[in-house]
Amino acid sequence: MRRGFNLCGRNRMLDRLQSLADRYEELTAQMGQPDVAADYERLQELAKERASLEDIVFLYWRFRETDVEIEDARNLLEEASDPEMESLAKDELEQLNEKKERLTQDIRRALLPPDRRDEKDVIVEVRAGTGGDEAGLFAADLFRMYSRYADNRGWGVEVLSSSESGIGGFKEIIFEVKGKGAYSRLKYESGVHRVQRVPQTEAQGRIHTSTATVAVLPEAEEVDVKISEDDLRVDIFHSSGHGGQNVQKVATAVRLTHIPTGIIVTCQDERSQWKNRVKAMAVLRARVFDMEQSKQAQEITETRRSQVGTGERAEKIRTYNFPQDRITDHRIGLNFHNLPGILAGEIDPLIDAVSTSEQARLLEEQLG
Repeated sequence: MRRGFNLCGRNRMLDRLQSLADRYEELTAQMGQPDVAADYERLQELAKERASLEDIVFLYWRFRETDVEIEDARNLLEEASDPEMESLAKDELEQLNEKKERLTQDIRRALLPPDRRDEKDVIVEVRAGTGGDEAGLFAADLFRMYSRYADNRGWGVEVLSSSESGIGGFKEIIFEVKGKGAYSRLKYESGVHRVQRVPQTEAQGRIHTSTATVAVLPEAEEVDVKISEDDLRVDIFHSSGHGGQNVQKVATAVRLTHIPTGIIVTCQDERSQWKNRVKAMAVLRARVFDMEQSKQAQEITETRRSQVGTGERAEKIRTYNFPQDRITDHRIGLNFHNLPGILAGEIDPLIDAVSTSEQARLLEEQLG
């Protein structure tokens, strides 16, 4: 994964921003034309498109203004004739560069298509991998790390199920994290975590390597079943008695076929066609709901499998090296220190680094 956004990518980003700004100004000009102003539907259409561009275009304008201010500050620094003026110019230049970097990050995020799952609560599954009892203890450490991180952000944590290893560790623990933006932060934690340390159970002080797997899943939405009449084929026929004989002169039996799924429901118990249809629709909704739930469960299962792999030591996203007080995120090739603080829930620097790199990668893909 790339750590930053290269010059070519930056130029493509600026070209994209300029095209959006040009479109925004074009829409503004069109909306001011008398014939457009007199056409309510056309005016609303243009206003909607213009509103969708407003935030990103305003960010771009602020970015350009900051660039001009930086150039002015550089000129001032070059022309400074005394130490006090030079110091003021340096301070202003530093503040402006920080402002430009913040605007750059905001622009990158604004250019990316939103992930509708980001604001969701999450279900986190932590499982001991290779390493025996030590892997179970490490799984418990990760659970505490995420729990403390959630507490620091004011999120709620509820354990859904757990299987203890017997010495204070977990074979598996599944818990829910409830809080705005939980998925947007924790989704980068999915994968295999590796620990290198001297286990509590090791009498000779040898360093062991163990793993635990983490899967972060957005909480599943309740499926809202809406069946369109256009998706139904309705057949009306005579109810049948034992042996297949027709027992009613009036056709009251109803067979519904849900075309998208192929589900067929037949109801003929009632003497009223309308009542049979109501019952058939109730059964059809239940079956479509069940199908969607099963599909959703399968997708979650496949997502978890793709996230955690097999748990072997070679499949790792992060290594926690206790003897060297170092954490390495292998996706971005960066090292971090302060292991005790990180295990106490101070994981924002790790998440921010991976998030920035991932955003840069996605933006480069989108731009070209």
